Amino acid sequence: MSTLSTPGTDAPSAETPDYPMTRAAGCPFDPPPTLHTLQTEAPISRVRLWDGSTPWLVTRYEDQRALLGDPRISADSTLPHYPHAGAGQKERRRQSRSFIAMDDPEHARQRRMATGAFSIKHVEALRPAIQKIVDHLIDELLAGPKPVDLVQAFALPVPSLVICELLGVPYADHDFFQANSKVLIKRTSTPEQGRAATERLVDYLDRLIGDKLAHPADDLLSTLAARVRAGELSRREAADMGLLLLVAGHETTVNMIALGTLALLQHPDQLARLRQSDDPKVIASAVEELLRYLNIVHSGRRRVALEDIEISGVTIRAGEGVVVANDIGNRDPAAFPDPDRLDVARNARHHVAFGFGVHQCLGQPLARVELQVVYGTLYRRIPTLRLATDLDQIPFKHDGLAYGVYELPITW
Repeated sequence: MSTLSTPGTDAPSAETPDYPMTRAAGCPFDPPPTLHTLQTEAPISRVRLWDGSTPWLVTRYEDQRALLGDPRISADSTLPHYPHAGAGQKERRRQSRSFIAMDDPEHARQRRMATGAFSIKHVEALRPAIQKIVDHLIDELLAGPKPVDLVQAFALPVPSLVICELLGVPYADHDFFQANSKVLIKRTSTPEQGRAATERLVDYLDRLIGDKLAHPADDLLSTLAARVRAGELSRREAADMGLLLLVAGHETTVNMIALGTLALLQHPDQLARLRQSDDPKVIASAVEELLRYLNIVHSGRRRVALEDIEISGVTIRAGEGVVVANDIGNRDPAAFPDPDRLDVARNARHHVAFGFGVHQCLGQPLARVELQVVYGTLYRRIPTLRLATDLDQIPFKHDGLAYGVYELPITW
């Protein structure tokens, strides 16, 4: 038994590790080594969070899917002992609570209101428009100076333009919502910073909802405004939902574009496989493997047990917090042979990068199409793409809820 934790008991040990943990120097794509040790020796164990609380950390793939699909596990962030990711995030959830932090039936009721916009059919219809955005930005890259920061010149504009079009948010306001989004997803944000950023974004989206009430258009905010008009949502609920979709709709994909590009540049054999194929199935497979391998959501899925749950020899008591560490779950050798190897030909569709169960990411069809278009276009159009700096000079987002890079200097 590992000395890192004491599974099967209700009390944390004196050596309970802090979570989240630090990635090893020189291994920017791999989960922290301590998570590997826990997965092998103490797969359900106590960890200590920023506020001194000690929820259970779940590291094995099979256990993660079992718990995320269990109705006895709650996503309700208002419950005592909910394992918030930081003081700023706790304040944000207190101010603005969207359906991802609710349980059924309210979770299902609100989620259904946005499902149509993210359906596979609707998102596939957006593919030509996404391709046009990607091609235009690559044209600008090729016509501009080099080296250039791929994050600012390409990775950030692609999903921002797409989510603005989908929601009906003016792209001209992107500096405003991107700056405030960064505050919300930073674990080290103070409650005051989280409160101020949330207020600014909720006020902004409330004004947009008001505009859509007066002048509806063919966009998701107009759909939510119609729900407000029908008495099915309050304006505040509509603004909270808009906030979730706006922030989640660009922050995660930004990081996948930039970090995925870096990972492929560090694995030239895998990049060559992707670059040399225009087969949609090959590209889609590469997207799934990169989602599995990179795990940009590296602060875990947060839950609270509603009843006592026995799992893998451990009793999680009612009222105790649970953190499902999907980053190490996607590196579980029981689910993915040779899991620390990037293999774009691997069948990785069963990964938990988007979660699992009723709270599985609503926007995953859109993220998949965006990444398929980007990964299937960027490296073929710029075949000599390469880093313009050393790997150890790249600033990684160790302090965010989503992992990635702050900037990625590239040239060709």
